[in-house]
Amino acid sequence: MTVREAQRLGSQFVLLRLTSENPLPEMLPGQFVEVRVDATPSVLLRRPISIHYFDEESNELGLLVQLVGDGTRWMATLKAGDLLNVVLPLGNGFTLPADKAVRPLLVGGGVGVAPLLYLGMKLREMGITPTFLLGSRTENELMQLAEFEKYGPVYITTENGAVGEQGYVTQHSVLTREQFGQVYTCGPKPMMVAVARWAKSAGVPCEVSLENKMACGVGACLCCVEDTKEGNVCVCKEGPVFSIDKLSWQI
Repeated sequence: MTVREAQRLGSQFVLLRLTSENPLPEMLPGQFVEVRVDATPSVLLRRPISIHYFDEESNELGLLVQLVGDGTRWMATLKAGDLLNVVLPLGNGFTLPADKAVRPLLVGGGVGVAPLLYLGMKLREMGITPTFLLGSRTENELMQLAEFEKYGPVYITTENGAVGEQGYVTQHSVLTREQFGQVYTCGPKPMMVAVARWAKSAGVPCEVSLENKMACGVGACLCCVEDTKEGNVCVCKEGPVFSIDKLSWQI
């Protein structure tokens, strides 16, 4: 794929806008891609990145990348016109509501907000307005709020209280003020477990997008195995999206 733009978002994130000379295949919210890291000898395996958005009309794919290691820091050095080797789309996506009257809540933490933007876009296309609940440690880790606000109301928590309500996403007052019929979440595992616990106690169906380490993306290397009520499965192939009813989490 060709890089249209590599937009730095603060010091920790970069938004890659990619395109191809050929029409890109259909992509579902919750699916991911595997990016080959070139010119960095210390990185041998591809890096899994959630699909942040996909625009079929402009044939553009967006990847929101957090700079945490040599591979992702290399991605931040890309510039317009550079070529990037990408395998896509991989995994299974979120289950879209069959009932348009359902009020969905999309809960994201840190870079886990990435797949929720595309999910929000698809929900609005269906005539459903999602509610976003986004959490971070500080205001510096909040990204693209204006983009999320295009598709639905956005509520925020920060651990230091600089923006939104202070605390964790499961402590936000919107959870007691409003009722939701479906929850989708992605982010650090402790956050997702807490969201899953809240959803279960409220009797609301919940899907989580797991972020296990994935090397191959096709279920061959077995490094992303997750224990479920049906046995061990490869997150990259059977997920990354799962209903909390299928996971062996203690909630």
